[in-house]
Amino acid sequence: MIDPNGWYDKSQRVISPFYDQRESPDDISLLVIHNISLPPGQFGGPYIEQLFQGNLQAAQHPFFQVIADFRVSAHCLIRRDGQVIQFVSFLDRAWHAGVSSFAGRPRCNDYSIGIELEGTEFTAYTDAQYQSLAILTQAILARYPQISHERITGHQYIAPLRKTDPGLTFDWQRYRHMVKQ
Repeated sequence: MIDPNGWYDKSQRVISPFYDQRESPDDISLLVIHNISLPPGQFGGPYIEQLFQGNLQAAQHPFFQVIADFRVSAHCLIRRDGQVIQFVSFLDRAWHAGVSSFAGRPRCNDYSIGIELEGTEFTAYTDAQYQSLAILTQAILARYPQISHERITGHQYIAPLRKTDPGLTFDWQRYRHMVKQ
């Protein structure tokens, strides 16, 4: 369930400073699925949370020198074990999509919810992640009816040629079937 303030009751809250207010919470009409791993291809550890909180230390890994100053967030992260961490209220605009458009409308951050899966385009997602993602999606669909099943997409489809996540290893058919159950 999602409370009136936009927080998912089955999530751990880790607040990100990288968000701002939406023009209208009534415009929430898109769900975008992403993936992330830090360092790339490695799972576990505190680095995704540190990135989304703005305290990732560049010295901890050579790749972090490139991204340590990024100001990015997502509404939620789903860990490999299915744990859901929420960084930004769904009522606010998380900074997850970047330059993007859906059905001809630009600036997807303005009207979307962004969910990160801990993973890569080349590693299968876990059963626990699919289960948590399906339950979270059902809660989102119940709370934000402007998001129809047709308005659930991947980052790769709203930012083609720039992004490839969640990638070919994401089983859209399995996910959509689980959401409809």
